[in-house]
Amino acid sequence: MATRKKDTSISSLPTKADILAFIEKSPNRVGKREIARTFNIRGADRPAFKKILKELEEEGRIERGGKRHFAELGRLPEVAVLDAVKIDTDGDLIGQPAGWEQRAPPPVIFIVPSKEMHAAVGVGDRVLARLKLVGDGAYEARPIRKLSGGPRQLLGICEKTDSGGLIIRPISRKERQTITVEKKQTQGARHGEFVLVTVDSGARRGLAKGRVVERIHDAGIVKALSLIAIYSHGIPHEWSAAAMEEAEACGPAKLGQRTDLRRLPLVTIDGEDARDFDDAVWAEPDTNASHEGGWHLVVAIADVAWYVQAESALDRAAFDRGNSTYFPDRVVPMLPEALSNGWCSLRPNEDRPCLAVHMWIDKHGKIVRHKFVRGLMRSQARLTYEQVQAAIEGTTDSTTEPLLKTVIKPLYGAYASLEKARKKRGALALDLPERKILVNDDGEMTGVLPRPRFASHQLIEEFMVAANVAAAQTLQKANAAGVYRVHEPPDPERVSTLQRAVQSMDLKLAPSGSIKAKDFNYILKASKDEPAEALINTMVLRTQSQARYETENLGHFGLALSQYTHFTSPIRRYSDLIVHRSLIRAMNLGQGGLDIPDQDLVAAVEHISMTERRSAGAERETVDRFTAAFLADRVGTTFTGRVNGASRFGLFVTLDDTGADGILPIKRLPSDYYEVFEDIHMLAGRHSGMAFSVGDLITVSLSEADAMTGGLVFDYIEHAPLREKMDAKADPRRNRRKSSKAKRPKSAKRSGGKPTRKKAHK
Repeated sequence: MATRKKDTSISSLPTKADILAFIEKSPNRVGKREIARTFNIRGADRPAFKKILKELEEEGRIERGGKRHFAELGRLPEVAVLDAVKIDTDGDLIGQPAGWEQRAPPPVIFIVPSKEMHAAVGVGDRVLARLKLVGDGAYEARPIRKLSGGPRQLLGICEKTDSGGLIIRPISRKERQTITVEKKQTQGARHGEFVLVTVDSGARRGLAKGRVVERIHDAGIVKALSLIAIYSHGIPHEWSAAAMEEAEACGPAKLGQRTDLRRLPLVTIDGEDARDFDDAVWAEPDTNASHEGGWHLVVAIADVAWYVQAESALDRAAFDRGNSTYFPDRVVPMLPEALSNGWCSLRPNEDRPCLAVHMWIDKHGKIVRHKFVRGLMRSQARLTYEQVQAAIEGTTDSTTEPLLKTVIKPLYGAYASLEKARKKRGALALDLPERKILVNDDGEMTGVLPRPRFASHQLIEEFMVAANVAAAQTLQKANAAGVYRVHEPPDPERVSTLQRAVQSMDLKLAPSGSIKAKDFNYILKASKDEPAEALINTMVLRTQSQARYETENLGHFGLALSQYTHFTSPIRRYSDLIVHRSLIRAMNLGQGGLDIPDQDLVAAVEHISMTERRSAGAERETVDRFTAAFLADRVGTTFTGRVNGASRFGLFVTLDDTGADGILPIKRLPSDYYEVFEDIHMLAGRHSGMAFSVGDLITVSLSEADAMTGGLVFDYIEHAPLREKMDAKADPRRNRRKSSKAKRPKSAKRSGGKPTRKKAHK
């Protein structure tokens, strides 16, 4: 019979300090069994060991979690619900535990991309995430999935209360509820300051509770108008020290293995106020006899991938921003100025690294072949659209005179061929005027001017489109991962709505199932210089789907192209930087090639589509605020404009001289019962038949102008409608009355399927 060997191992109880040190170093919560195994606790020592753990818990030095797991007091669980609250100066997304109510500030939690969830996470989102302690009490969180019910964040102006707390009045026109903030949650914010607030709870007696997340600016300073949009949309606008250090360390690129393009007379053509020049162009007649009338084009783009290395601090900052955002008084650039206006800007007479595409097109503008190279170039001149247009029309200056014959005329020759191709394929030809906001050195709007539209603008657009097509074709041929610019055909229901609307104007549109961009061009051309021109352009625009980024090529409906991407602006669009990296890798053009898993690329594409929408919304709102501030001292003044929308609330009006948008409430229209007919974009009086349609000329008086919200309110004076009254052909009500059994038309939509009726009083 075997004799059991006596256990001679030595067991001694750990001290409280030993246990605390072990728990502190553990990346996650630890169980009692794991602690006992670590310190070799057995048999008779177990009761004493349990007593030590209990004392530590009673002393508040550790806390018990689920499944008898312990952690240092304040340690977060392995999986937790987090609220994304802000982006710090390093461009990192910061979260905090949902419903954090402890007096101590929450730990720093960095929310980082996760393989478990592809969707991008932004400020204001609530997520379920895995947490990992990374040192100094900070955590790294990898989201598992988004959750509903996240806290709202809003921007507002502080008003001090007698209790020392604050009342926050939201700036957004969509937020009508004031927020109360207790003194301990104000972060020292003062009366009149802009603050970013997280709303913690629902309404109670008309107020909601919240807490100040960040103090921003004095509300009395005009320059804060763009800051409102920056903070309310969560646009990163401060650089981390690491990103700035990397940018300042950049320098000139050597020729090395690059193709030497310095002898080509490449030139940049941009607006007068442009500071970054990321594309240069050149053209010459094609010398190939078989391509008589054809052209050889070169489009050279700044080699941003050379300076911005993947996963660097610069790269993370650029990705977080996604794109540059442009306001009337400032720009929030995607890259620091040392790059965007320095080493990545194709300044004249300075060597710059570039990624260039040679394209050979036939006389009809079709790309016959193309070739990408990584080169070193030297711009011959920094030209403006106005300069180039004046030169081709016969008025040269000291810069354009020596370039007219050898550079400018060949560019226009190549453009003529590209324009032929555009017209042949039937790219959408919307005519929507743009306006430029004039701002002085104090950040005050001084006026607005229509942006001129020259052939030189279209020349550059067509050269860029051709380069983007060549990049898309190269990516597809190489079966390389990349990003495509996608614009899908419009929704058939929207097309049907437009068909019914233009039919009342004696215009026809192709069936929605076979619609092409050139079909829209037919009605756009037919309405040119007619009273309904603005109406038709607006309705066609609203029919279109929204362009976005995808990892799959789905074509571009508006440009009538089967292959399209964004390649030409890597200084201001991260999408283009991804495309550059993919081309570099696909063609073995050196360092900086794309190296990213497919699932991460999908997440990146979702993120940059979001940042594009974010910037567009911020830019639009800021223009509204500047314009409202400009008009604030003109309340009571009469303006002319056009109706640009009709709803159950009233009419949306765009003023002629400033392009400002505002609302004419239905109660301020001539007394009647008004119905909204969405199919034909009309508001019509039930008794008078007076019709208000998109595109109508209208005279209004400015009643209210709020610079903080950008809101304008008008009073009605008179208007010159496209239709004096609704005729039988266009009036769904009259058609409906012919038969009580007739099906209610979709053209009279409201909640419950009925037309909207409002009685307006003078």
